Amino acid sequence: MKIFTKILNGNCAKKLKELENDSVDLVFTSPPYADQRKNTYGGIKPDEYVEWFLPISKEILRVIKPTGSFILNIKERVVNGERHPYVLELILAMRKHGWLWTEEFIWHKKNSYPGKWPNRFRDSWERLLQFNKNRKFKMYQEAVMVPMGDWAKIRLKNLSKTDKIRDESKVGSGFGKNISNWTKRDMVYPTNVIHTATECNNKNHSAAFPESLPEWFINLFTKKEDLVLDPFMGSGTTIKVAHLLKRNSIGIDIQEKYCTLVSTIIDQKEDLLFKKSKKNETNKKPRG
Repeated sequence: MKIFTKILNGNCAKKLKELENDSVDLVFTSPPYADQRKNTYGGIKPDEYVEWFLPISKEILRVIKPTGSFILNIKERVVNGERHPYVLELILAMRKHGWLWTEEFIWHKKNSYPGKWPNRFRDSWERLLQFNKNRKFKMYQEAVMVPMGDWAKIRLKNLSKTDKIRDESKVGSGFGKNISNWTKRDMVYPTNVIHTATECNNKNHSAAFPESLPEWFINLFTKKEDLVLDPFMGSGTTIKVAHLLKRNSIGIDIQEKYCTLVSTIIDQKEDLLFKKSKKNETNKKPRG
């Protein structure tokens, strides 16, 4: 299995035009937040954010497959003492352009920095917005299942009469449950809250996220040899994880230094994999 990694240096709004229609399985990216990363990306004012991002989202809509997903990691910033609504405005604008806002995941930062503010607490979560072209898209839920947990030993030990039937919601929400369906299960589907620390080995970028974050979504929405795209690649966390998981990948960044860095890292990983493969072949050869 030969996996390719392509690194493109330039403005992603322009570089995305080089990609084919309906060719990408998953877009996972974290663009510069409003008024942030000024030293590397110039910074985009909150009131101008939607206008700046829409041409990019339009190209992503073109290149993503009908069965693909777009995961956007983003967070509102505080302006004059209140949260600016540019993220909410962006969601509404993207829906008008044809995107379906399918789901919203939350990244809970287990080790967010402590601090003291007069009118708010520290930020310990960020949004991961899921957009799709169609209501039917590829999703491999079994790939991210989690253990049932100790609660199941107590909850499932002595089942009541209502536990053994589909017990409809008492508030009329339409949701029901049959607890007895879980008695023989060790694994269950996770929630839409992802608990992972902000710590990572990537110290070459001002806003690098942990590898476990793109890893979770790559496993959920793709299989081996699928194509993963990050149009705001930075130091390449998404691209490196995609490579390790044997997905094809394309990374775009306006900063040449990041493109050079990621290309070097991928080449080094290829060399290590090649040497490991040759060593295994040598060990398999019959002796004598």
